[in-house]
Amino acid sequence: MDTQEILADRLNAEPVIFRGCSASELGVIVALAAAVWLPLSLLLAWLGGAVTMGFGIAGIGIVATVLGIASLFQRLKRNRPDGYYQQRCALWLDDKGLKRSPFINRSGTWDIGRRGHVTLPLRHR
Repeated sequence: MDTQEILADRLNAEPVIFRGCSASELGVIVALAAAVWLPLSLLLAWLGGAVTMGFGIAGIGIVATVLGIASLFQRLKRNRPDGYYQQRCALWLDDKGLKRSPFINRSGTWDIGRRGHVTLPLRHR
């Protein structure tokens, strides 16, 4: 019996892991959520007198943040091509003047800058 192994060697994009997010996107979401929730929850728990409760609060906050942001990405990516939200984010940052976008964001007619008729030299006719 001939069996073939199916390997994911020829993927065009990262596979979706959870709610429309790839593994690298989930890693960034978790890292940012932890960077926000850990100091905030530890500070609040320290002020309340139970520092170890801060880790529990941070864990709940991180899970809730990952679920919320992943759901947002799922809606944003639905029926869109790969890389859509990265381009949309770059254009939004360009509109706000925070970062220049590498994409052309212009509507209207294009012109090559020539006016009138140009005569060709005799050798090119």
